Amino acid sequence: MHIHILGIGGTFMGGLALIARAAGHKVTGCDAGVYPPMSTQLSEQGIEFIEGFGEEQIALNPDLYIIGNVVTRGNPLMEAILEQNLPYTSGPQWLGDHILRQQYVLAVAGTHGKTSTSSMLAWILEKAGLKPNFLIGGIASDFGISARFAPENQYFVIEADEYDTAFFDKRSKFVHYHPRTAILNNLEYDHADIFPDLAAIETQFHHLVRTIAKSGVVITPRHDEALQRVLARGIWSRQDYFGQDANWQYRQYDAAGQQFEVIHQHNVIGTVQWSHTGIHNIYNALAAIAAAYSIGIDPTIAITALNEFKGIRRRMELRGEVNHIKVYDDFAHHPTAIATTLDGLRQKVGKERIIAVLEPRSNTMKLGTMAARLPEALAQADIAFCYGETQGKHALGWTPESIFGQDAHKVKIFHDIEALKHAIADIAQSGDHILIMSNGSFGGLHDKLLNALQR
Repeated sequence: MHIHILGIGGTFMGGLALIARAAGHKVTGCDAGVYPPMSTQLSEQGIEFIEGFGEEQIALNPDLYIIGNVVTRGNPLMEAILEQNLPYTSGPQWLGDHILRQQYVLAVAGTHGKTSTSSMLAWILEKAGLKPNFLIGGIASDFGISARFAPENQYFVIEADEYDTAFFDKRSKFVHYHPRTAILNNLEYDHADIFPDLAAIETQFHHLVRTIAKSGVVITPRHDEALQRVLARGIWSRQDYFGQDANWQYRQYDAAGQQFEVIHQHNVIGTVQWSHTGIHNIYNALAAIAAAYSIGIDPTIAITALNEFKGIRRRMELRGEVNHIKVYDDFAHHPTAIATTLDGLRQKVGKERIIAVLEPRSNTMKLGTMAARLPEALAQADIAFCYGETQGKHALGWTPESIFGQDAHKVKIFHDIEALKHAIADIAQSGDHILIMSNGSFGGLHDKLLNALQR
């Protein structure tokens, strides 16, 4: 079967392309403004994609169009598909019907930590010799790819996103996955472009819980008020918990969280020593260990795997170091994620100077729903820069000046990337840690800044 994927440059749809091809299908696709790491992965994997959504792509005559949620009515190719009554479906629907139904699915849901926890879990299964299939919303450094599929292998680890499925299916993606083991990592308000409030997201999580078999397991932190409300609406599966007063706990040895003991039912299982920072990553690790345990993997094997875990591209990824100035790339785009990422870095570097560079680019950020929380989220930085797009689809619906105006000595606002680059390079000095945070390409700022620092 020939499948043509609309929105192939997204992390989910790009991974889906790899899975569809591994399942024996011919795969092509299209998107607008594809950027690394997904553009690199598609090219390396030899998957052809077309720039843009021109209706002339109908001439490819695929057997099925798979539609990403980036596609809306008015998209010229989508309009042609509808006009000619051609067969189409959503990515999650196709994946659930044609791939996941034959697999034991381990799904990782939550507002934060989905990509990191999914990658940890897949790596644990890999080290346990299970050769898992997976679809992760980022490039896992331990695998070098975001997705893998071999039908003869039993287990499938998937990042289970609560974002809506497609313009014609407004359910959350994860209701299509039917996991046997589900991690619900945390839950707070996000995606203000599609959810009016936290209660609406809780309903979607309740729908996910409803799809899990009685023999399955739901793994949650012990103390998360929103998730407690979700589970109070009904749960029909086994439960396991991590965090304080839970089955899976930790004892931390250093402030940065780079060494901690794993405790299961009051027994010390072993020690994780890794390069990753922050309490949030310790919680991610506990959740992954618990999920692996649910399918019979000895926790000591999981700990050994985590000690070797390299992490995810764009999750506190060190992009380069020039003149003892380190430049990091991180996907953080929600105030909570920004704060926890900065806190983890602060615990690691102590009193060394942190320069935070933020592009509020997600749909929620562009709407300004959480803009008022940004000054507090950036509190751990010594100096912060905020970039605000003023035109085009990434333009903010608010002004950074209105949020940071009273704190101009600490947060410097720019609307031009070249000017931003020069300002950061001018202020940077030996020993600094520059943390660039965006869920987009940020106009290639990382490489531009590294080049500027060399001069």
